[in-house]
Amino acid sequence: MKEASYQLGFIGGGKLAGSVIRGLVLKEFCAPQQIIVNEPNTATRTALQNEIGISVAEDNRQLATMAETIFLGVKPQMVLPVIREIGSDVENKLVVSLAAGVRIKDIEAVTPARVMRVMTNTPSAIGRAASALALGTRTTSEDREKVRAIFAAIGIAIEVEENEIDAVTALGGSGPAFVYIVIKALAAGGIKAGLKNEKDTLQLAAQMVSGAAELALSSGKTPEELIATVVTPGGTTAAGLQVMQQQSTAAGISAAIEAAAARGREMAKENR
Repeated sequence: MKEASYQLGFIGGGKLAGSVIRGLVLKEFCAPQQIIVNEPNTATRTALQNEIGISVAEDNRQLATMAETIFLGVKPQMVLPVIREIGSDVENKLVVSLAAGVRIKDIEAVTPARVMRVMTNTPSAIGRAASALALGTRTTSEDREKVRAIFAAIGIAIEVEENEIDAVTALGGSGPAFVYIVIKALAAGGIKAGLKNEKDTLQLAAQMVSGAAELALSSGKTPEELIATVVTPGGTTAAGLQVMQQQSTAAGISAAIEAAAARGREMAKENR
């Protein structure tokens, strides 16, 4: 086996994997040249090369041979075929799946590699990821700390049991899309309330969400306590919250998380 010469290897460099790569380079976790990628889409591959300066592999087997740690950034249905393709090239190496709906036991069954799963999200591109890692049966303490350090560099990283991964996928992975819906709805409400410039209104809504989230992270207060700091009895916030309750807004968002988690469990049955 050829000696590993790249710190990190990514099989797939699309939306999620590409976000992780961009975040790691932004946060200077390693030099761009220490990341090797195999991405079949020419435009995606070229963008990573030109924007960031990463290295490119000719195929999956070359990448698996040359990288110390291999990340699977492919679609769930491609995880097991890719693992079978790279075969013994990952023996004694760490493989980290970024895919939803493919269980560690099913990956371990077809590879001699040490396997972990990480659920992260696209805000990793700006160093604001919410990530959770799950250990495999062969994971070493060194693997655990290495992966935790990688994802802590681009946001927050927690450890969960694999049976919690579907919930993490729904909350952390799918969650940004649900937040974007909220931002869009907030901006639409602003326009209906009298604001005229759509671009400025959208920016105002997004910044408000960002600021509120940052305060929730830094203040140590519960959501209920933070709500109390905004609400005045009989005031504008109270009027808006009353309508949200009537419209079951909170229940709808919670239901979206439950639906996404349920789909993750279904995918695990499909991708064996």
